[in-house]
Amino acid sequence: IGTSFTRHGMTTPIPNEKVMIHATNDPIDIGSDYHVEYPIIGDAKLVLRQFIEACSDLLDGKPRRGSDPVTEEVASVKRDWLEDWMPVLTSGQVPITPYRVLWEFMKIADPAETVVTPDSGSTRRQFVAFYESMGPRTHLGWGKSHGLGSGLGLIIGAKLAAPDKFAVNFMGDGAFGMTGLDFETAVRSKIPILTVVFNNSMLAGEDTGNPTAHRLYGTADMGGDYSTMATAMGGWAERVEDPAGIAPAIIRAKRTTEQGQAALLEFITAKEPRVSHA
Repeated sequence: IGTSFTRHGMTTPIPNEKVMIHATNDPIDIGSDYHVEYPIIGDAKLVLRQFIEACSDLLDGKPRRGSDPVTEEVASVKRDWLEDWMPVLTSGQVPITPYRVLWEFMKIADPAETVVTPDSGSTRRQFVAFYESMGPRTHLGWGKSHGLGSGLGLIIGAKLAAPDKFAVNFMGDGAFGMTGLDFETAVRSKIPILTVVFNNSMLAGEDTGNPTAHRLYGTADMGGDYSTMATAMGGWAERVEDPAGIAPAIIRAKRTTEQGQAALLEFITAKEPRVSHA
């Protein structure tokens, strides 16, 4: 629904044996990269509404099925998966794992009253597997379609569009290096967002992606005290190094945004190579 199905080096290819139903408002996308058995040309909202009406006709007033083997299998797989990851999500390691920050955030923020966006790169890979959004316009999942740092501008726009929502962007120190000074825009314009920065002092992935450049010139190494920068720009900020301080800091930051001030939390994190189902 509403996608081009374009093949790209940063997207997961769809297996050839899959039957594809493709709804898009641009005919040029149909069959461009994949064979589509059931093409649908139309606006996503209108098409989805027609699907709902068709399903209602098929049910003919009967209730939807409750438990079935597929539903039970999905629930079982999810339970086992979370059990495997729980030691990471609740880890007390220092430097902090970003997964612990995300886990604490999920317990504090009401997803129905929150708009989040994770930046591209490591932050997105860590975020999307675990965060459960709640309804339309609560998760801006732009993935690899934007460059590092885009999330900061996007969350400023999201807060303007939904001023009653808790608006939070997650970014790495590399992303902050690209656009971090735009935090001052939020401060000056009195747009009370929360920016969460995972600071692991490196552009994670570049040390392995470009090993010779990193070995010879330290191209993946970074440094900075981003909470101090945010304070200098007029915002509220805290730097957190102890896992026990994660939840209290998030609560204070949320309260600060509710009082109308832009906030930034800088978490000193480890380089986190673990990715769910990479």
